[in-house]
This record gives sequence, structure tokens and C-alpha cells, in this order.
Amino acid sequence: MKLHEYQSKTIFSKYGIPIPKGRVAATAQEAKQIAEELGGRVVIKAQVLAGGRGKAGGVKLAKDSAEAEQLATQILGMDIKGLPVRKVLVDEASAIDQEIYFAITNDRTAKKPVMIASAAGGVDIEEVAAATPEKIVKVHIDPLLGLREYQARDVAVAIDLPRAYWKDFVKIAMGLWQVYSATDAILAEINPLVITKEKKLIALDGKMMIDDNALFRQPDLVEMRDTDEDAPSEIEARRYGLSFIKLDGNIGCMVNGAGLAMTSMDVIKLFGGEPANFLDIGGGAGADKVAAGMRIILTDPNVKAVLFNIFGGITRCDEVARGILAAMEEVKPKVPMVVRLVGTNAEDGRRLLENAKMITAETLADAAKKSVKAAKKRKINS
Repeated sequence: MKLHEYQSKTIFSKYGIPIPKGRVAATAQEAKQIAEELGGRVVIKAQVLAGGRGKAGGVKLAKDSAEAEQLATQILGMDIKGLPVRKVLVDEASAIDQEIYFAITNDRTAKKPVMIASAAGGVDIEEVAAATPEKIVKVHIDPLLGLREYQARDVAVAIDLPRAYWKDFVKIAMGLWQVYSATDAILAEINPLVITKEKKLIALDGKMMIDDNALFRQPDLVEMRDTDEDAPSEIEARRYGLSFIKLDGNIGCMVNGAGLAMTSMDVIKLFGGEPANFLDIGGGAGADKVAAGMRIILTDPNVKAVLFNIFGGITRCDEVARGILAAMEEVKPKVPMVVRLVGTNAEDGRRLLENAKMITAETLADAAKKSVKAAKKRKINS
């Protein structure tokens, strides 16, 4: 789950990270009022969950409150990478001496958090990594010990930060680690962290991504979710506790288990098909979840067939089959359904489905082949 800049910076400030004075506005009049309170010279920043706001015209400097109102009028309602701008952040303008990239994120290879910093801030860190990787400093953090102050000092030295700023940099680094840990973040980023003409370190921009799997521990953050960039099907899936990601193929997939779902998608591609989605209904899913999953899959007009790949471990396969049949009675799908059941009472489950004239398979390879064939046949006939 992504957070807006204003949300991220509000969290930063709670953990002692200095941010510019400012507030969010939903109207141009509000932006003008905030600008007046801040002294007139402000930056108007579009609040959308997309990069490249500046290049798209979503970040502008206003010299006074009247211009702030004018620029807010232009930015509000803009479309940036397909996302509408509904709010702007009005921040006090800062006189910048130097820009630094600073973040903490997950390193899946090392299985540890990693702190990343670069004196080449204010630009896409991916470009810096590709062109001049030596400018990027990385320090891994022991998740049991947490970030140590000496590690933050080592980073300050490595990016040639003047000694006068080391103490403040360490405070910001420790604060960012607290933000990252307390919010179950997978990314807490400041880009840029600036040295101002007044010789202060300030987090000028902020970005956070929260681990969806930990949102049950973060009810306050869940309320901050912006669904503008989410497909309606993904929003519906969350209501039922389903893990769903829409893709561009034509074979819907309903599987219980993330690893099994990934394998199913790979095997579909192996036999010349294209998965239309990732959908993990989880273990022990009842008929209500199966029905919800089917509705979500079938809202995609590109879907020409659906593959069920269910491992009956905790839940018996005959119970799964009854759930599928009950869901079909409710949803009444018009595309072919291929079901592969394996596990406890698999034969009983397949018999129930075969009696209902459904396509069944004993192996995943057979199920994938039948799904690809059914989808092609459906496409030809449609």
C-alpha cells in the first residue's frame, strides 16, 4: 500500500524528522489561505501515487498567495499517469544548497533491511544506480539489533556529508528506522533530503510503501489508503480477504496458495496460454469466497476460460467441489471451467464436478492444456 507525500511526511514528523511547514488542500481557495499563513512563497505539489509529478507539471513554485491559488487551480483536476489530482500539498519553499537521496527498504537477497544513501539526490535513484553505482552507499541493518548510530555516521562519511551535519543526519536516520519498523513499511524514502541555505537538514519529499500482509496491525494506515490507482476488481477482492492482481491474459486462475498460484500461471504460459490474474483464495475457503473470486475474475471481459487448481489439505476436496458448484449456481458463468483437485477425497470431488458436466483434470499440466484449449475455442466462437 502506497502513501501520499503529505501522509508520509506527517508520519516522518512524528518520529522527529524535520519537514517543511505546510498543509494539504483540496481547493484552490484553501491553497491560497495556506500560502498566506506560510508567508506567500510556497511550492504547490500534486498528491498522486505516481512518480514524475514535476515533469508532468504537477509541482510548481508560487511567489505569493495569489499565484498559489492560480497554480493550485491548474494542478487540481490534472491527470498524471492516469491518476486524477484531488489534493495538493502547499509547502513553505526552501532555499536548497544540496540534495541527498536517503531511504530504508527491503533487501530480499540479503533478507535484511538496507539503508541507501547518495549525494546524487533529487533525481531517479534507478538512473544513478545504472550510470554511476559508485555514488550509492548501502548499509544492511540487523533486524534484531536495529539501526546503530555508528552505521548512520558511516553513511554520512561515505556520502561526504560535512561533519557539521553528522549529528542531525544520525537523528534523521534513527527516526527513519523507527518509521520503517513501526509502520511495517517495505520502503521509507526521503528524496530529496536537503541542506538548506540556512544550514538545516530537511526532508523535502517523502514516500512510503506499507507491507499489505501487515495491514491487520496498522488500522490507522489502512484508513489512509487511496484507491484511485487500484482496479475495481482488486478493491472488491480486498473486501473478501482475497489476494488478487489483474493481468492481461485470457485464462482466469483461482488457486489456494500463493506458490501454487505462481506455478499455475507458469504452467499456463508453458502451454501457450496467458493468465488473466493472480488469485489466491487461501486455505479452507468456503463457497462465499469461491463465488466472490469467480465474480471478480468474470468481470474481466478478456477471460475466455477459468482454471481452478485446488489442493485439498485442511479442506477436503469433496467439500471444495460442493463449494464450487454452489458458487456456479450463484454466479452462472458463461465461460468454460477447468478444475484440478488433488488431496483428501480428490476422487469424490472430481466425481461431483464431472456429474455437473464440468471439465476436470488430475494433473496441473493436463488442467493447463485443457484451459488453453478451451480459451482458444471460446475466442474462435465469440
